[in-house]
This record gives sequence, C-alpha cells and structure tokens, in this order.
Amino acid sequence: MLKEPQAGRVKTRLGRDIGMTASAWWFRHQAQSLLRRIESSRWDVVLAVSPDRAGMESRVWPAQLPRLPQGHGDLGDRMARVFRVLPKGPVCVIGADIPGVQAFHVKAAFDVLGSKDAVFGPAFDGGYWLVGLNTRRPIPPRFMQGVRWSSEHALSDTAATLEGRSIGYVTRLRDVDTAADLPR
Repeated sequence: MLKEPQAGRVKTRLGRDIGMTASAWWFRHQAQSLLRRIESSRWDVVLAVSPDRAGMESRVWPAQLPRLPQGHGDLGDRMARVFRVLPKGPVCVIGADIPGVQAFHVKAAFDVLGSKDAVFGPAFDGGYWLVGLNTRRPIPPRFMQGVRWSSEHALSDTAATLEGRSIGYVTRLRDVDTAADLPR
C-alpha cells in the first residue's frame, strides 16, 4: 500500500516533526528501498496506490509493477478492498514505512498462510506492518470494520474482525510515524 509521496499528503505525523517536504522525501526513498528488497522475490508484487488517479499515473514507482487503486474510505476499507479484488489465494498487504522489512519477513508470512487463515506482522506501537489472508476462504463481511487506526488497538481490533479464523504472527518490526521513530 503506497501513497503518492506529496508533501502534506503522506507521513503527516512525521511531517509535523521534521517538515512535510522532508517526510515526503523520507517516504519516497524508504518505499523505493523496500520495493528493491522485495521485488525480485518469488511472489507477485502489486502496488495498491493512493490517490487513485495520481498513483496510477505516477512515475515515482517502478513502471514494471502492476498497480491498482486503493479507492475511497478509511485504511480498513482500502485494505479490505485490496484483499477482495486480488486473485484467490494467499495475499499479504504491507505498508511502506517499515525500514526493517526484508524479503525473508514476507516469505515467513506466506509460510504461515500455509497453515493459518490469517497472519499479522505486529509493530511495536500496537499496529502492524503486514496483514495476510488466505482468500480461498470467504473474507468475513465485517473484516477491518471498526478498527481504531493509528492507535495501540489497531492489531487487536483487526484480529477481532476475523470472526474465528486461525491467526499466526511473524516478526515484530518498527514502523516510522514520528521523528522519535527514525533513530530506531
């Protein structure tokens, strides 16, 4: 999931600490680094972009990677839409603001989906850097509804929307939301 790296539209909490232009620059370079680390792996990488039109036409992201628009709604609406429109099978959605993500972390999540219905890559702040589902099984109708985003409850709230599905977890990683997160 990627936002177009425009000052004031991406990483705004970080931008309040270091400036909106600097936070957009950081996000752009972080996301490009992440894509280089995971792109040559054994899975298909699809960019879910926002805003829809600007993201679909962007020259910032690698042209060879397929894209789909995230659409409208809160983060949960947009992530749930990604799971519903991609082909059936194991699907993992990751954010682009986690410097520690390596291809082996994503592989571990796909491995978990071999025996579980869902997988999370927890973040230290109570959220998560990855969510994966085996979409061969129907997605729960309330999936990702009522989640308290940008809070310490995001992971537990999301897990509660999985309605009895089996859940596995992979490595906890740090995301970057504020300037205090950068040195870590």
